[in-house]
Amino acid sequence: MPLLALAFSASSIWAKEAGSTRFCMGAAWRDTVGRKTNFNQILEYVKEIRGMGMEVCCTLGMLEKQHALQLKEAGLTAYNHNLDTSREYYPNIITTRTYDERLETLHHVREAGINVCSGGIIGLGEAEEDRVGLLHTLATLPSHPESVPINSLIAVKGTPLEDQKVLDVGKAFQF
Repeated sequence: MPLLALAFSASSIWAKEAGSTRFCMGAAWRDTVGRKTNFNQILEYVKEIRGMGMEVCCTLGMLEKQHALQLKEAGLTAYNHNLDTSREYYPNIITTRTYDERLETLHHVREAGINVCSGGIIGLGEAEEDRVGLLHTLATLPSHPESVPINSLIAVKGTPLEDQKVLDVGKAFQF
């Protein structure tokens, strides 16, 4: 058994034995296109975890419609794909994909019958209007996400956002 598969199996068994009811997996991929072997392995992991009686969530970047359907067939229960910020502020932060591509992934996930987990990151240098814009976009999707995670940026030295000040999360959405 390859080392990654062994580590995965041990992690999922440990999680189940520790009382977990959901197991989440993530990959730092832009999308799943051209990742047939890796994607097929993810499908096997999803089936294995579902066979253990746990829910499964993934975040794998942008998804094509077919990949969303395959994940659903394998038993995926939730997919995380954050919008990150407002449409207006998005190009200041992300250049590797468009806002519409993100929304398209959410559409594919929802159409496949998978629960949607989508939120954003605060503290990117955005204005209050951008936080409102993110929430407005999520609130006006055809179906609301089942989960809306709001993360706070932790600035890391040597990155483009290293000088961002930490926001008071409790006040970030007080308008």
